Amino acid sequence: MQITRDQILKIMPTAAHRVDAYLPHLNKYMPLAGMNTVLRAAFFLAQCAHESGEFRYTHELASGEAYDTGRLAKQLGNTPEADGDGQKFKGRGAIEITGADNYRRCSIALFGDARLLDTPDLLEEPEWGVAASCWFWTDKMLNSFADRNDFIGCTRKINPGLLHLAERQAYLTRAIPALT
Repeated sequence: MQITRDQILKIMPTAAHRVDAYLPHLNKYMPLAGMNTVLRAAFFLAQCAHESGEFRYTHELASGEAYDTGRLAKQLGNTPEADGDGQKFKGRGAIEITGADNYRRCSIALFGDARLLDTPDLLEEPEWGVAASCWFWTDKMLNSFADRNDFIGCTRKINPGLLHLAERQAYLTRAIPALT
């Protein structure tokens, strides 16, 4: 399934100035991640639209300090000390990859080495941000949620607090007819 510029703009109407940077990478990596049905592609693009502000943001707007110490830092594979790794490994990519463990696992999957631990900003580039998001999608088996039409379950895997669920669902409501 190839995605067109017009389809993306029906889903993400404010992405006109950025869509051309992302479109070839979406068409390269989405099929590799098994996004070969309307629902799978729609679920993915709706989540990316929300998480990236329609490809406006390449990294998490928050500072990442919340991921630097304590329980959350430990869950993400960051050190428990206040050493800046929360900021270093804050969310990046279309579906924000967060935490040293995810950066390490994603890096091995994409590059065969741990380069993202030294150069996390690579995920701010359109190609690697899309590739990492597709890796995350596959790693979390999110196509299975699309196959069951379980958007809430899918969203919980990306953001357990279901933050901005209505906005995510609005993107999905636009994505399904745009891709049909």
